[in-house]
Amino acid sequence: MRSESHPTWGVRLGTLAAWALAAASVAYWGLRLSAPPPSLALPPAAAEPVATDVQALARLLGGTAPQAAQTAPAASRFALVGVLAGQGGSSGAALIAVDGKPARPYRVGARVDEALVLQALDARTARLGPALEAPASVTLEMPLRR
Repeated sequence: MRSESHPTWGVRLGTLAAWALAAASVAYWGLRLSAPPPSLALPPAAAEPVATDVQALARLLGGTAPQAAQTAPAASRFALVGVLAGQGGSSGAALIAVDGKPARPYRVGARVDEALVLQALDARTARLGPALEAPASVTLEMPLRR
């Protein structure tokens, strides 16, 4: 009789193993399908647009730019960081950053670059021009604090 009982246990253990594998498969796929979808990867940030040198492009294509436009300083080269204005704007000093370099102090009448002089100061502005008595060609304003 004993020899007859062994085959039934083998069938029972095989059936148990098959059902355990089926249950594990159902649990795996149930968890897999019920999980939230993976977050979509963000596309890489767009690169900063390249600044086009219009004058160089015009020269490359055979054109010429007006002479005044070539020599006029760009106000974007200068950043007004601080102002210590005196009486009437004819004295004092300003902290001005030129071409992205660290800011340096300039007194009224001092040469800021090869073509511009600090002409006058107000509480939040500085005026630059080719000479003290000439009309201002660049007016710098301090950014508002937030």
